[in-house]
Amino acid sequence: MKTILHPTDFSPASRPAFKKAIALAKKDRATLALLHVMAPMIPAGNLYVSPRTYDEWAAAATESAKNTMDRLLKQARAAGVKAKSIVLVGAPADVIVRTARTGRADLVVMGTHGRSGLSRFLLGSVASRVIATAPCPVLTVRGK
Repeated sequence: MKTILHPTDFSPASRPAFKKAIALAKKDRATLALLHVMAPMIPAGNLYVSPRTYDEWAAAATESAKNTMDRLLKQARAAGVKAKSIVLVGAPADVIVRTARTGRADLVVMGTHGRSGLSRFLLGSVASRVIATAPCPVLTVRGK
């Protein structure tokens, strides 16, 4: 195994998957690609947002995501893993699958919130969509 992709939404549910991805990358001496997908920013309701304000909000959100990714990157490297980080914008499942394909990932290790029933129906499951369409095996790790 050469490349492990770990998509993260920074939620507590993603922490166990991050730890598992580090352990697998360390064991196989694989590169760990950390991925955060930001949903496009859409103002709520009829709220008008000037292009300048929108750009400022988007820049602030991107900066925050990159700072969090830098912390995760440091943790992975401190564990002795070769790692890189990627921050992209789009529909999470689609971007994860595309990144796995273009990055030639051998494995995707991602967390799952473990939703079921109505909440899963209403919110959907990024993990389910990734499992169904990924070009490589997907290991899901249930959040605590």
